[in-house]
Formats: sequence, C-alpha cells, structure tokens
Amino acid sequence: MNPPGSRPGITKNHHPNRSAQPKIHSKYLREDKQVRDCIDAYVHGRIWNSDSKGSGAEGIERVGIRRKTDSLPVETHTVSPAVPIKSHGRGIEQLRKNVQQNLSDRIGRVHITLTEIAKPYGEPNIPAKYIALQLKNRVAFRRTMKKAIEPARKNGRKGIKIQIAGRPNGAEIARVERAREGRVPLQTLRAQTDHRYYPARTIYGVLGTKVWILKGGVKMLNLFR
Repeated sequence: MNPPGSRPGITKNHHPNRSAQPKIHSKYLREDKQVRDCIDAYVHGRIWNSDSKGSGAEGIERVGIRRKTDSLPVETHTVSPAVPIKSHGRGIEQLRKNVQQNLSDRIGRVHITLTEIAKPYGEPNIPAKYIALQLKNRVAFRRTMKKAIEPARKNGRKGIKIQIAGRPNGAEIARVERAREGRVPLQTLRAQTDHRYYPARTIYGVLGTKVWILKGGVKMLNLFR
C-alpha cells in the first residue's frame, strides 16, 4: 500500500502543482517523468565520479515541479553530503540545459533550484536507496535493515517499516522479509506516513525494497478553502 496515494487533499498536497485538460494530462505526466529521470541521471553520474561514491545516503530525495505559462520551475531536494552539482560553478546551468534539451520549446525556460536535506534518513527514499545499494553489494539483508532503521529513529521519526521481497542472500525460494520499529499506521489518514519503493538488481534477481516512515500526526487540510 502506498499511504501518500490516499492522502492528497487530506493531509498532503498534490505533487504536480498544476491543472490540465484531460486530453493533455498524459502529456504533462510524460514530461514530468522526463524531467525527473534527467535530473536523477545527472546527479547520479556526478556522485559516482566524485569522492562520495558508495556512501549510501546520496542523490535525489524528490523533485517538485510547478508549471507556469512561460516557464517551468523545478525544485530539487538533494542530500547535503553529496551535492556535487554545487562543486562546479556551471553545474546547475549544465543541468538546466540538459533538462531543456529533453523538453519541447513550448514549455519555456526551465528554472532549477536546489534544496539540501539536513536529515536524509528521515525521508523514506534515502533508506530505500541505501538498502538497495547494500543488497547489490551482497551485504546481509538483516544487517542492512537494522542499520537503516537506527538513523531514522535518531532523526525523531515515530516509526519505520522495511520490507524486502525476492531472493535475499540468494535463497532458492523467494520470500518476504520485514523489519519494523515503532508504529507505522497505514490506514489512519491523519498519520503523516511516507512510502518509497526502490528495486535492487542483484545477481540473484530483482529484490523489491519498500520503506514506510511515520513522521507524526498532522491536522487535516481544509478541503473547502
């Protein structure tokens, strides 16, 4: 279950901050995916060419896109220990040009801003990527899940749940392994629960990694404003 999928308008806002006619809605979705894939590939390539290779907590946490009539503002949330874009004076400009080339000219000028995340393990995307990287390097899955849970709890999260499905450690029969600490309600709409899925492609096959993190309870949004 993806908890954020049932909470837009209740405790969360919609990620695409735009409105579109049904005929062009699919086009906007494809363009948004192109922007996210381009940014993720660019940052991932810079990380693996820098000294922060293999640190685990790195890369993109999320990309926010706001569409306007003549421009496309993009807010990229990255992890502070590994932001190699800022190490080069023309890093952001080069990233903007790469994104602009993959989009049509009718979108307008692309504006990219970087926002560093001080506590990366408080967000579910970073632990999911860390677990996938460790599984790819053939690290024991139980040890990996335990190491991913500890920093999330230290960052003040109420609970975390991890699930790995596939053939962990090369087992002959596929199974599902879970680890949890604290409470992680999935059906309570007032609970601010985030979820991420990230696949780990190993020599034994693909291992699906899912992470749920409870950040706390929040007040429900005003649906009639």
